[in-house]
Amino acid sequence: MNNIKPKLTHPKYRTDIDGLRGISILTVVAFHASSFWFKGGFIGVDIFFVISGFLISTIIFSSLQQNNFSFIEFYSRRIKRIFPALLLVLIAVYAFGWFALFAHEYKQLGKHIFAGASFVSNFILWNESGYFDDVAWSKPLLHLWSLGIEEQFYIMWPLLVWAAWKKNLIFYQSQY
Repeated sequence: MNNIKPKLTHPKYRTDIDGLRGISILTVVAFHASSFWFKGGFIGVDIFFVISGFLISTIIFSSLQQNNFSFIEFYSRRIKRIFPALLLVLIAVYAFGWFALFAHEYKQLGKHIFAGASFVSNFILWNESGYFDDVAWSKPLLHLWSLGIEEQFYIMWPLLVWAAWKKNLIFYQSQY
């Protein structure tokens, strides 16, 4: 019996992608340092989304092409990559909030922690206020809106690509 675990195909390391990551980080940091002087910091988040989409799509398509795609491995890798840092942030903010927030703020923080842990912060925050509203600065987990969108993409995109692949609706030729 063959118990060899499938291995997802990963693209080779690319310095150009790290360069784009650096640019995106600089735009976000510049915006948060002074949104008055630098208004386009959200562009950095958009760059991250494009990079993430490209890398994840390359992994999925290449693995499907080589007939070694595994949903279990794909999702377990995402969990191992995202959850440790996310849990640390959520626990630290929860603990700090106990001492620093008023009761109504702490209650709202609990809702934001749940939304962050379940990757729906973007929907919760969308219904509360705009990202650039004055009220937004007081939300310590505001940044999790982008993680929510990214994780929603990670959940849905592999399913959609796999289904389209199985129905021969798409063709992919690896360049790497």
